[in-house]
Amino acid sequence: MQHRQELHGLLQGAGLTVVEDVRPGTLFPPEAGWRIARGIAAPDGAVREALDTVWWRRLADAGGEFLVAVLGHRVGGNDSWWTRVRCDGVATATIDADAGVPGLTGGPGFVALSLDGQVLLAEVPDADGTRVTALDRLPERLEEVAAASGGETEAERADVWAAVPGRPAWPLHWAEGIGSNPAAPDDLLIRLLDVEWGFLHGCGRPAVLEAAVAHPDPQVRSRPADTFRPKLTPDQWVRLVRAEPSPSRRVLWAGRAHVWGVELPGDLYDDLLAGPTRAQAAELPGLPAQHLPSLVADADPRVRATVCAQWEDLAAPLRARLLADTDDAVRTAALLAHHTAVPMPREVFAALPQPGRALEQCRLSPALEADLVRDEDAEVRRALAANPALSAHGVAVLAEDPYDDVRSAVALRPDLDEEQRAAVRHDFDPTSMSHTLPWVAGLHGDADAMRRLAASSHPLVRRSVARARRLPPDVVERLARDEDRTVRLFLAESCDDAPAEMLLEVWRWWDGSFTHPDRPRNHPNFPRTGLLRYADDPSGRMRRLALDDPESTPAVVARLARDPEAEVRHRAAEDPRLSPADAVRLLNDPAAHVRGTAMRSPRLPARVLAGLLHDRDTACTAVTNPGIPVPVLHRILAAAAAAVAARR
Repeated sequence: MQHRQELHGLLQGAGLTVVEDVRPGTLFPPEAGWRIARGIAAPDGAVREALDTVWWRRLADAGGEFLVAVLGHRVGGNDSWWTRVRCDGVATATIDADAGVPGLTGGPGFVALSLDGQVLLAEVPDADGTRVTALDRLPERLEEVAAASGGETEAERADVWAAVPGRPAWPLHWAEGIGSNPAAPDDLLIRLLDVEWGFLHGCGRPAVLEAAVAHPDPQVRSRPADTFRPKLTPDQWVRLVRAEPSPSRRVLWAGRAHVWGVELPGDLYDDLLAGPTRAQAAELPGLPAQHLPSLVADADPRVRATVCAQWEDLAAPLRARLLADTDDAVRTAALLAHHTAVPMPREVFAALPQPGRALEQCRLSPALEADLVRDEDAEVRRALAANPALSAHGVAVLAEDPYDDVRSAVALRPDLDEEQRAAVRHDFDPTSMSHTLPWVAGLHGDADAMRRLAASSHPLVRRSVARARRLPPDVVERLARDEDRTVRLFLAESCDDAPAEMLLEVWRWWDGSFTHPDRPRNHPNFPRTGLLRYADDPSGRMRRLALDDPESTPAVVARLARDPEAEVRHRAAEDPRLSPADAVRLLNDPAAHVRGTAMRSPRLPARVLAGLLHDRDTACTAVTNPGIPVPVLHRILAAAAAAVAARR
C-alpha cells in the first residue's frame, strides 16, 4: 500500500491524474517493457536521442490517457501492474516537446504504453547516462524480432558465448541462481558450495550431497538436512550429527535423522547424553535401554520427567522410583504414564494440577469416567472423545453428545466398527484440509482392513485409505468412484494402483500440489497416448496434454504457444521442441510464470540469453538456463565467486 501511495504521489507531482492501477491480464507487461528499454530482444531502431511531441501524442489516446510504470515504484504481486494515468488539464497536442511529461522524463526511469498496446516509450538509466526508447507498431515490431531469432548461426552463438561473462553486471544474482541450472556438472556445484549453498534445498545429486556433508562450514553441512524431504543416506546423517559444533543443533539433527528412519549408533547417544544438552537428548526417541537407569536417577528433574515417556521400556523398580519422586512435575509425568494402563482413581485425578492430558490419554476408573463423560464442561467431554482408553460405554455416551465437535471426534475413533461409525451424527466440511488418520495409516498393509474401511461412511476414513501406496484391485475400483473428489485426489497422489481413467478425470481439476507436485500427470498409470485429441478441448488444462502425446509435433507446440490460456502457454514454453522464435515471443507474455519458463528455455538464441544474464531483473532466472555451455557456466561461477569474496 505504501509503494502504491508513493507512486501515485510521484505521478500526481508530474502533472498526471491517476485513473487506476491495472493488472496486465492480456496486456503487454511492464517487465517486458523494462527489458526492451534496456535493449534485450528489442527491435532495431528503438533507441532515440529524446522523446519529442510527436511520440507523446502517439502514446496518449484522445482523452490523454496511457499506462505507465516507474522504476523503483513497482506495484502488484507476481506480475507488476501498470498505472493508468491522464494528462491532467492539458490537451495532448500541447505537451511540451522539450520537457516531456514533467517528473517522468529526467526522473528515476519509466516505461509507458498506449492503451491499445501499439506505442511504447521508455527512459532508463544506463552506464552512459540515460537510454531512451520509442516504438510504434509494437506487436508487429516484436513479431519481427521473434521471427528473426531463428536465424542465429553456430558461429554467432560461439561469438556470443566467448564474450560471456564480460564485465559482470549482476554476479550476485548469478551466484544465487546457477545452482539450479540442470546442466551444471557436479564439479561446478561442488565449487559453488564455497560461494552459495541455497541450491542444496532441492539438490539430490549424491556427489554434491557428499561434498556438502564433508564441507568445513557447518552451515553448508546442515543445509541438505534442513529441507522438506532430505536426500541424505544414513551414514551421511550420522556424520552430520557428529560434526555439528552446536550441542543443541546436534540433538536437533539426531531427532530429524530418526524421523527419516535412521538408526543412530549407540556411541552417538552416549555423546549426546554426555553433553550440555542432556535434557534435550533425553527426549530423543529410540534411546538405548542401557541409558534409562541413569536418566531415572538424573539430578535434573527435567530429565527424569522426560524419561517417563519411555514408560513401557522401564523396569518395575524404575517406575516405582519415578512414581515416588520428590519433584511434583516428575511425579505427575509418572502418574500420567502409569495410568495409561492402570485405571486412575478419582482422588489421583482430582490432585492433578492440569487434568487435560489425563482426559486425553489415561485409563480412568469406571465411576470417574461415568461422571466425566456427562460433565457439564464441553471441553472435558471434547478431550475425552479421542481418549484411546475410553470404555465402550463412555464412547456410546459421547456419541450422543449435544456438541457436534464432540460427536465428530467420536466418529473418528479406531475402536468403532463401520456400522457404529455411521450411526454417529457429525458434521464434516469436505473442503477442510485433511490429514491421514494415523490408525488408518497403520493398517495400510492389511488388505481386509482396507476393504472394510474403504466402505466407511466417513470421508476422512476413506481419504486415509486412499493414501496407501498399494491397495487391492477391488478397493482401488471403489475409491476411484468415490463421491468425495478428495478421496480420488489422494488416490491419484499416493496410490501406485490408481486407474488411468480416474487420473485423467482428476487432472481436469487438479495439476499438482506442494507435497505431490508431479501428480496426477506424472503418475505411472497416467495415459501417455491418444492425448492429441485434446488439442481442441474447451479446457486449457486438457489442451496441455496434447504435447505429452508422442505423436505431437513442433507445429502443435507452436500453436499452443499462442493459446489464450497462460497454463497452456506455460506448458508449451517447457517443451524442448519450442522454436527459438516462440521462446523469444514468450518473453513478452503477460504471465510471469510463462516469461520465467521462456527464460529457462534452451531454445533461446544465445544473443538474447546473454542479454538476460546481464539484466538485473532476469539474471537470476537466466543463469538457470541449460542452454548455457558448461565452460561458460564455469566462467560465470568464477565471476560470481570473486564478487561474493569481495563482499566478505
